[in-house]
Amino acid sequence: MLNTGEKRARFRALHQDGFFILPNAWDAGSAKRLEAQGFQAIASTSAGAAWALGKDDGQLSCDEAVAHLEMLVAATVLPVNADFENGFADAPEAVAANAVRAAATGIAALSIEDWSGSAIYDRSLGAERIAAVREALDPDVLLVGRSEFFRAPETPAAEWIARAVAYSEAGADVLFVPFMLDHGAVAELIAAVAPKPVNVLVASFDTIPDYARLGARRCSVGAALAGTVWKAFDEAAAALKGFEA
Repeated sequence: MLNTGEKRARFRALHQDGFFILPNAWDAGSAKRLEAQGFQAIASTSAGAAWALGKDDGQLSCDEAVAHLEMLVAATVLPVNADFENGFADAPEAVAANAVRAAATGIAALSIEDWSGSAIYDRSLGAERIAAVREALDPDVLLVGRSEFFRAPETPAAEWIARAVAYSEAGADVLFVPFMLDHGAVAELIAAVAPKPVNVLVASFDTIPDYARLGARRCSVGAALAGTVWKAFDEAAAALKGFEA
């Protein structure tokens, strides 16, 4: 079994070239099943974690998120990339302190997003938050700068690309603009932050090869797997309830 340092080194190496899938687990069982499928690493999903606790996405506390990461790291031998939402704070120094707590669980990477829970942070503050986290983390922990494009899709793609550039310059190792799916915009994003890798999140699995060809380094699926499971659960439960009639 690899130790934490070895997992982090292996995960960082995955980003050097090529393309890989980073599926999102939400509990110990899903982590173990993804490991058994032969994936090289997994990510957490804040939505999936919240649903498993009977909450909505965005309702987890920092303590709950850290406990969730501890559980995932203990469940699998694979490197874990943490969906750490906005770092559960607004101020850069507070986000950095929380990120250090998350890293202490043994994760290989974590993402910090620029959504406060009610609004997008100013670009400059978003960059300051990334810089503070990068300075506070051990250098072997991969930092993902995440910009919440889908929260304000009417904003021109150029703004989200500029944010990715700013977060890259602030110290993010990987850039991530969830649900930016326009091929031209994704190509511009990849070129703008090169040689740093870009993560894409797709709406449909069959589009994944398109983004690999564009030069994305990795693809995650957010809450898609968890959502598929819960949808099947709801349908089965509804069918079961029908036998009471």
